[in-house]
Amino acid sequence: MWKLKHYLRPYWVWCVLAPLLMLVEVTMDLLQPTLMASIVDKGVMTKDLSHIFSTGLIMLGVAFIGLIGGVGCTIFSSIASQNFGNDLRISLFEHIQKFSNKNLDQLKTGSLITRLTNDVVQLQTFVQMILRSIRSPLLLVGSLVMAIRISPMLTLILAVAVPLLSLILYGLIRLSFPLFQKMQVKLDGVNTVLQENLSGIRVVKAFVRANHEQKRFNTANKDYTEIAIKAVRLMSLNMPLMMLVLNASIVAVLWFGGVQSWNGGLPVGQLIAFINYITQLLMSMLMLSNMLTFFSRAKVSADRENEVFSTISEIKEVVNAKKDAIHNGRIVFDNVSFAYNPSDENLVLDDINFTAEPGETVAILGATGTGKSSLVSLIPRFYEVSSGSITIDGSDTRMIVLEDLRSRIGYVMQQAILFSGTIRDNIRYGRPDATDEEVEEAAIAAEAHNFILELPQGYDTELGQRGINLSGGQKQRLSIARALLIQPTILIMDDSTSALDAATESRIRQMLKTRLRSSTNILIAQRVTSVIDADRILVLENGRIAVQGTHDGLMNSSEIYRDIWRSQMKGEEVPYVKA
Repeated sequence: MWKLKHYLRPYWVWCVLAPLLMLVEVTMDLLQPTLMASIVDKGVMTKDLSHIFSTGLIMLGVAFIGLIGGVGCTIFSSIASQNFGNDLRISLFEHIQKFSNKNLDQLKTGSLITRLTNDVVQLQTFVQMILRSIRSPLLLVGSLVMAIRISPMLTLILAVAVPLLSLILYGLIRLSFPLFQKMQVKLDGVNTVLQENLSGIRVVKAFVRANHEQKRFNTANKDYTEIAIKAVRLMSLNMPLMMLVLNASIVAVLWFGGVQSWNGGLPVGQLIAFINYITQLLMSMLMLSNMLTFFSRAKVSADRENEVFSTISEIKEVVNAKKDAIHNGRIVFDNVSFAYNPSDENLVLDDINFTAEPGETVAILGATGTGKSSLVSLIPRFYEVSSGSITIDGSDTRMIVLEDLRSRIGYVMQQAILFSGTIRDNIRYGRPDATDEEVEEAAIAAEAHNFILELPQGYDTELGQRGINLSGGQKQRLSIARALLIQPTILIMDDSTSALDAATESRIRQMLKTRLRSSTNILIAQRVTSVIDADRILVLENGRIAVQGTHDGLMNSSEIYRDIWRSQMKGEEVPYVKA
């Protein structure tokens, strides 16, 4: 947790004021038993009403000052802890944005959500408790000093009570720590199942798998509940055991203190004050134990947050990275190999070599799992090549400023991802400063303008979560418009027209030829008809380029390509809509 201390530094004033005000409250609390003893011994026992009245007013004044200290401490500790949590959450979010796809594969979405929410809340609570925790040690020490001042003999009772309480506390903390670790891991599991279910709820309904998903969630939830019950059951022993020791100590004080009082060695008021101080001391031990319980949970959360911060993307930007290195978009793959796990001998891509010239359309075909999406994800460095190099306009992509590299690439992903907000905002996601006219031009080019105008609010129509109020084809067209708006030097389309009819897809292909005639277009497709017009077609097989060439050339020279053509065109009367 010490590694996260710098998130409190901007709020050091509140961090100082909170304990100081708590010191005021504790000092006032320590005065109260002494004043009460004075009322009993000098007022009640001597029937001195004026002393009772004057000392009572002093007690009220002391209580009011203590109230101000306590309220002030709560306010300032809350300000510091909430700002700490806010800054920590922002820092975590910013750090996660820098993750490579590999990092995101390792730290699951459900786990990251838990770390940004539940774990941060645990740390916020702990920080607030820490800033108020000066109360417990101050009250403990102060009560001990005051108790010794009244009766050193009776204070010996604490020589038994305090070690016993410390032993109980140590045992509970030691046993609870691993349980709290497991709790957070199990909570990750619950969030992961929940996130997957809500994202794929339509698939669940389509395949009538609600019962299966319910069982998955119940299993994850039950695992979390069982661990939580174990942890809470263990910590529930804290209060009863502490109260047992507290009450036994008070009984012992009353027993031995009563004998001293009967013998005239200890005034009644002093005995009452001593009992109050002992109670305060032991209660401070109880508060300390509760704080240490939170410490166990906060320690687990801090470790998890530090794990996020220690996860560094392998996509690193060199010190002398080039800016404005991309002008024409000439892409060269030179002996590129790639594996998701560096230690894995099974390469996803092996010895990939090809060149995409500016203005060319390079299409990539291949069966599912042959590495098509992996190949194009290497161009904007979503993943790092395992060996070989990728150059754009003669510069290795690893030597180009990452933001500059990605800003020159329009990427239309396999799954159309839209955000909550208006259609207009989604189209200009990559260019927030784009004018309305430019947004409409991009939509027209992507064959999206007409259906947008048919919506109730047109371009100002609010989209539901992930664009749920649009069809698959509509979402794909908006994704294409979003990529076109940035006027990319390189356009990558990863099977992004699969939900479109042949005529619409043909019009979009024609648009790409005219609107992006100088751009380099990389096109992944499942349908041969989508790539016939391409300047070069790459056919991937087992992570390698089996053949490459134009459609006509491959039809004449490649049996693999002819097999693909025949398998897709079999029985088709109109196999191809010419662009």
